[in-house]
Amino acid sequence: MITTAPDPQRVREASLEELHRLRLPLPPPDFPLAWEPGDQVGLRPGPELEARAACLNVVLARAYGLPPELGVQWLSEARLVSRLTHSEWQFVAEATGDEHGFARHAEALFALSWLLGIAMDLDPLRPADLEGLRARLPDLRQGETFETWRRRTLVALRSASAAAQQLDLYYCLGWSLRECERRQLPLPVDATVAVQRRWALEWAVVFSGRYHGEAPGWEQVDLST
Repeated sequence: MITTAPDPQRVREASLEELHRLRLPLPPPDFPLAWEPGDQVGLRPGPELEARAACLNVVLARAYGLPPELGVQWLSEARLVSRLTHSEWQFVAEATGDEHGFARHAEALFALSWLLGIAMDLDPLRPADLEGLRARLPDLRQGETFETWRRRTLVALRSASAAAQQLDLYYCLGWSLRECERRQLPLPVDATVAVQRRWALEWAVVFSGRYHGEAPGWEQVDLST
């Protein structure tokens, strides 16, 4: 559902309050807003979010030792092979790529699970519980199919406004953590948590307005700011 995005200035004020709670440096007053007043916001369709979560679940399982033939077979039977990026397919099928980098996608997968309503919150101080996350996703080793998982999972998509608010928080959080590194301050939040969750949110939350172009592909998400 497409709706008018929440007031970006009020959302930013709430993000700054959360950073203050975390005892992190605050971005400067001219730090860009993630969207403009009057912009529209929506989420990618539920089936697309489910498919991306299922693909990342296989990628993560491969990083933790799932045999490649099981990963390929599961994706083929689920008709999800085309949903993987080229680098993901190479990793799943041929073990080519950065295993540790793909393992860090656990936090992106957790954020997608939150968007689907099967993870409770995105508190930056709480890294993803891998065992709990696995229980909410397709059980690959037991051969649970994609459709069986969809039937047993009570998906309740978050509102686009709530997702946009989380996106702004993680956008600001990235700046704060980089500033901590620059000042050599302790990091109360794991940088992987911040980067990976923002990655998933940037992909899933779709804005339309004067300064927004087409929604990016998974590997085209821009995390440079």
